[in-house]
Amino acid sequence: MEVERNITVVVVDDQELFRHGLRTVLALEAGFEVVAEVATGEDAVARVTELVPDVVLMDVAMPGVGGIDATRAICETVPTTKVVMLTASDDEDDLYAAMRAGANGYLLKDSSLDEVAAAVRAVARGESLVSPSIAFRLLSEFSAGTARSATAAVDVAPRLSERETEVLKLVAQGKTNREAAGVLTLSENTVKNHVANILDKLHLRSRLEAALYAMRSGMVDSSGGEGPA
Repeated sequence: MEVERNITVVVVDDQELFRHGLRTVLALEAGFEVVAEVATGEDAVARVTELVPDVVLMDVAMPGVGGIDATRAICETVPTTKVVMLTASDDEDDLYAAMRAGANGYLLKDSSLDEVAAAVRAVARGESLVSPSIAFRLLSEFSAGTARSATAAVDVAPRLSERETEVLKLVAQGKTNREAAGVLTLSENTVKNHVANILDKLHLRSRLEAALYAMRSGMVDSSGGEGPA
């Protein structure tokens, strides 16, 4: 029987104590191998290019080349490597900048080890991760009136099928493909195909963008449930 290999991880953070601590706790989790830890964006790009890890845990604010620019360079030069932003910044502009740079996930540094481990596993499977607690916190300023205005804009977008709409709502609630498949009684591959169709129709690049699109348009509310029909 084939043995499942460990997920290789590079940790990028200018705070030595945090960096070492994250490496230590990940080493205690089964299925992970931290192959490098670096303190700058420049070193991150160099080491990731050399090692081609599965996942990078990337800080946003660092001296010199910051995490956003480093993420953009990594996604362009090593597209097989996935990037999860792990940061103290809950600024909406940083979230969108990371998303545009190609990040597959965005977590705050006060996330639990279980949340970080789940994010690494999700992006290593080829999924993107949006944490409902972060997304809803960043988008809390959107009132019901704003959501209704955004919904009007959605009406002119390419129309999603009923099933695609159901899938998009689950994505916005932070569900993985596997979890969404369980909810909808579909195969995981079918859900994956629906997600690809959603991204294509809405001209979006990632599940993260899709989730934020759904929240901005009022498809889900601030509690994580579905918005008004």
